[in-house]
Amino acid sequence: MGSDLFDERDDLLGARADDVLGWSLRDACLNGPEERLTRTEFAQPALFALSVALWQLFSARVPMRPVAAAGHSLGEYSALVASGMLDFEPALAVVAARGRAMQAAADRESSGMAALLGADVELAEKVCDARVAEGGRLSVANINAPGQVVVAGGVDDLEWLEVHGRDHGVRRSIRLKVAGAFHSPFMAPAAEAVAEALAGIEAREGAFPVYSNVTAQPVGALAVGATLSTQVESPVLFSRSLEAMAEAGVDTFIHVGPGDVTAGMAKRSVEGSTALAVSDVASIDGVLEAMT
Repeated sequence: MGSDLFDERDDLLGARADDVLGWSLRDACLNGPEERLTRTEFAQPALFALSVALWQLFSARVPMRPVAAAGHSLGEYSALVASGMLDFEPALAVVAARGRAMQAAADRESSGMAALLGADVELAEKVCDARVAEGGRLSVANINAPGQVVVAGGVDDLEWLEVHGRDHGVRRSIRLKVAGAFHSPFMAPAAEAVAEALAGIEAREGAFPVYSNVTAQPVGALAVGATLSTQVESPVLFSRSLEAMAEAGVDTFIHVGPGDVTAGMAKRSVEGSTALAVSDVASIDGVLEAMT
């Protein structure tokens, strides 16, 4: 993962990252094994560092400055670094602590997440309320795009959903390959650990606003610590963030980082918008050409 970025930005992804992490980022990304890299304690720092490196390469060549940014869950950290609200090394240290804490919370109790196909937020909340009424712990975790809502809960809650979801109007639910019930009350211990990691971090006003997962509105420098710690156990209001950005005048969204998932979310959330993806070094030229 990210082999082209290690060649281009060894200054960022080499010793600077390794000194913070205490393990080799290059070795984990290029040599794995996959079972190690996909554990959230390793995956989060890796994805964050690669996203920042890719942003720096892209932004050095882009002819204009963003007017706003948002990130989905972990991506909020790279958005804050891109804006200048947080510095790379302190943010990487927090992300590493976040990954360890979320992995520990996931290991404490069997839990997971499921996508509800074709369901809106109202239906998702109705299904979760029905499960809670029976003593379960199912909650809305991600509002990604119209018809793309993710819920989180214990294994028994997800099994209940598969059996009874259709009775409550859910066409189908698909379990996600994640370690646990992220962005739900299951992550309360992780939220405390993230708050501790953020305690000594100072944020500043950035070059452009960053929309928070928690509020779907721009976050001020003084609120960064509180919102990032709350974010771990709160629903990700990503689609609402995109809609708020569109209301502020944004009509072009550029995903920066491995994959292209948020580009698809933007396209679905904001009708008529342009969504592009900088997912590796090779894609930068194509995106720049599309922008100009």
